[in-house]
Amino acid sequence: MNDLVRQHTALSESDLEWLHLLVSEWQLLSDLSFADLVLWVPTLDGTRYVSVAQMRPNTGPTSYQDDMVGHLVPRGRRPLLDAALDEGRIVREGDPEWREEVPVRVESIPVRREGRVLGVIARNTNLLTVRTPSRLELTYLQSASDLAQMIAAGTFPFPGEAVDMDASPRAGDGLIRLDADGIVQYASPNALSAYHRLGLAADLVGQHLGQITAELAPSRGPVDEALVKLASGYAPREAEVEGNGGVIQLRAIPLEPKGTRIGSLVLLRDVTELRRRERELITKDATIREIHHRVKNNLQTVAALLRLQARRMDSEQGREALNEAVRRVGSIAIVHETLSQNLDERVEFDEIADRVIAMVAEISPGKVTCRRNGRFGILDAEVATPLSMVLTEVLQNALEHAFAPGEQGTVEVTAVRGEPRADARLLITVRDDGRGLPEGFDPQRAGNLGLQIVRTLVEGELGGTFDMQPGAERGTKVVLDIPVQPQK
Repeated sequence: MNDLVRQHTALSESDLEWLHLLVSEWQLLSDLSFADLVLWVPTLDGTRYVSVAQMRPNTGPTSYQDDMVGHLVPRGRRPLLDAALDEGRIVREGDPEWREEVPVRVESIPVRREGRVLGVIARNTNLLTVRTPSRLELTYLQSASDLAQMIAAGTFPFPGEAVDMDASPRAGDGLIRLDADGIVQYASPNALSAYHRLGLAADLVGQHLGQITAELAPSRGPVDEALVKLASGYAPREAEVEGNGGVIQLRAIPLEPKGTRIGSLVLLRDVTELRRRERELITKDATIREIHHRVKNNLQTVAALLRLQARRMDSEQGREALNEAVRRVGSIAIVHETLSQNLDERVEFDEIADRVIAMVAEISPGKVTCRRNGRFGILDAEVATPLSMVLTEVLQNALEHAFAPGEQGTVEVTAVRGEPRADARLLITVRDDGRGLPEGFDPQRAGNLGLQIVRTLVEGELGGTFDMQPGAERGTKVVLDIPVQPQK
């Protein structure tokens, strides 16, 4: 709609915002009218109309099989559009049109804003299935007529009340028509069922909806008065009411077709099961995060015990082995700490990588510089946990064996994330400028524990490949190639 309005019309940005607000609301008008709606706006030169939006009803058959958006028609071809635009009134004159052997009643509703007519809504009703209307259908049509008059007067939609079409109740979910005093004149079967869910035992018709709603909802002190006003339809508002184990969502729409409030529409939907599932998910999320938090605490306790044990070791080799175990446990704890702060089982691994690098770099303070290039991106927990251990082992191996005591050097971690496809891969390279690999060294057969852990995790759990090779000029390069899920 933005492109069509800016390309073909003279409407301002504020006018365009008004049309967006109207389009966010007009599913209700379409459903209440049992009719298709097409929004026509005059072109810049005033010789044609361009259709910028279209809506089909959920409550009846469509009159347009084709998409009308973008169509241009000259003035004079559709007299009802001309009359509504020029005279600023709703035009219903004329016989039904025949489209593909289907009779269609056409009406035109001017769209007014601040005294100016911006365009015209063509309301097209398929008459093929017309029958004697029920009380529900008569209420729908009367409400649609009131809303159409408000659009023509520029009082609907309500400024500043943008509506989420997916989240708000629709006419078919439940509808209540109130008079000017808030007394129920009509309640659809779905609306009555929703109030029965709240604990209402009687009929709604003839009752004051605001008072009934406040009685059914738990007492909330001053909130009761606001709830009475909302359910009475005095202002355009949305709220949820909970009582008797049920939850209903309410939306009030005051009706002022001639500038004076004659009543209101209350749309409502039973969202009991939806809210129950949401609460279950929130509880599960909280439980999962609490589990990760406790696992992290337990791992930190294990690491602390290992440090205590290392301090009591007389053997230098045993002390160093325990310190390596502390770093391995710490890398896993970092992942669980990150997961305990998230709503899902996915983590931003760059933060984890930086913390692992800082943790391992502590074994050579001031001698070897460690840095990261590129981005790991978001990874699933089942990838992040073993990958953090792999990164810990590779960095630890480089810092321990690539440099002599006191020697200056650099260890660089580079991550390259592949294109977001189903077969996306993550390429990780760890380079050092140290002494390089020993003569005849085979990384696939080397027996030290760290490399055994790396091979097992990369090839077994991550389904990737691992290789160590001499650097281009000096030092060693470790290459990890693992498959990852596309980032969302």
